[in-house]
Formats: sequence, C-alpha cells, structure tokens
Amino acid sequence: MKAETRNTGAKQNTEGTASQQTEPSLGVRIRREILAWFWIGLAFMLVNGTLGQARVIPSGSMENTLLVGDHLIMSRAGYDAGVPFTNWHFSLWRNPKRQEIIIFKPPYGGPEQADLIKRVIGLPGDHVDIHDGSVWINGRRLQENYTTGPTELPYPSELLPAFRGLPLTVPQDQYFVLGDNRGNSYDSRFWGCVPRSSIIGTPVAIYMSVDANGEAWNGDLANRFLAYSRALLHPRKIRWKRLFETF
Repeated sequence: MKAETRNTGAKQNTEGTASQQTEPSLGVRIRREILAWFWIGLAFMLVNGTLGQARVIPSGSMENTLLVGDHLIMSRAGYDAGVPFTNWHFSLWRNPKRQEIIIFKPPYGGPEQADLIKRVIGLPGDHVDIHDGSVWINGRRLQENYTTGPTELPYPSELLPAFRGLPLTVPQDQYFVLGDNRGNSYDSRFWGCVPRSSIIGTPVAIYMSVDANGEAWNGDLANRFLAYSRALLHPRKIRWKRLFETF
C-alpha cells in the first residue's frame, strides 16, 4: 500500500508538472491575443478598402430615392480598390450603366471634399442636352420615373469657371451625373462630367434610416450622437420600411 501511495503521489506530481509546462504564460497569452486582433483588423481594412464601406446620406439631392439619414452599404467590387490609411486608390474593370447610382470623388475642390452620390445619365460619347424640363440623350428624351421636379439648366453665373455648360458630348472615360431631386442637386449641370477614375462604388442596400436633419450627418459628432439617441428612445424616428431596401 505504501508503494502504491508513493506511486500515486509521483503520478500526481508528474501531471501537475506537465500541466504547468503546457499552460502558456501571461505574456504569451497577451502576445497571442494582440496577434489575433491584428489579423482581424487587417482583414477588416482589406474588406473596407476593396469590397465595401458604409455611407450615410447628408442631403436631399437624391430624394425621393434616397432620404437624408439613409445609411447605405456601398460596394466597391469591380469599381475601385483603396490602400488602408491613405488616400490612394485605383480603378478596376467595372463601368457604370445608364441610370445606375454611383458614389464618387467630386471633380472639384481638394481631397478633403466629401464623396458624392448621383445617378449616371450620360455615358462616354453621348450628346447630352436639357430643355423642356427633361434630359435629352442623342436627340431623344430620356424616360425617368425617379425624379422630383422638372430638370432645368442653371444660370451661367452658377457654373464653375472651367465648365461651359450644356449641350455637351461626354468625353471618353467620363460620365454625366444628376441628382434625382433636380431642383436641389449640385451635379454635372454645374461642374461637368465625372472621370471614371473618381468613381469608387455603388450603393447595395439601406441598412438603417434615421429621420434627422442633415446637420447630424455632415461630420457633427454631437448632432449625430443626438440623432442616434433619439432613435433609441423614440423608435418611430427609424424609417423601418426603408430598411434592407436594395438597389
């Protein structure tokens, strides 16, 4: 019995030693945790830079297709790829179709300008004109059932200096774009066409829509926090019927 007791005690000591040897130290566990989160962050940045991003609508230029406070999932697949932590991006193989909604870097101002969202109206080589309250492509009236109000030309004094206005022929690798809310949209009528290299993606779906004014979505963090807080306290501020609407 004494021998058995000694053997059992030796076995327990061996198991305890093995357990101590296999369990990693606190430093090793911390390093592993940091490494795991690093790979998660890297994967997120790659997806965010190459596949999709979130966007919010700050103005009424695309009403009633898109409303102020609509939160969108934007797909970059085929259009654009960006380098994380930089403003570098390069165009891919996909080109937009007529009447498709796109998100792009504005062809005026500097890199600090916010991205814009408009609808493609004129393709490369198209002759575009506006008269009689409508858009005319290659001499034919464009049928549009998504617009708010008639389509009118701006005054010459409202044009950017480098743009001569309409009619025009859309240059190669450029696109003529308009907002759906024609009376409240700063678009190609004012500043000309969008280079293909400036297009970064297209909206896929609305994942949230909060009824709040544009100040909440123009970079004012205090107003944005207030808008989300009101939506939590008053669920009627969320436009439930718009959720998961696709394009």
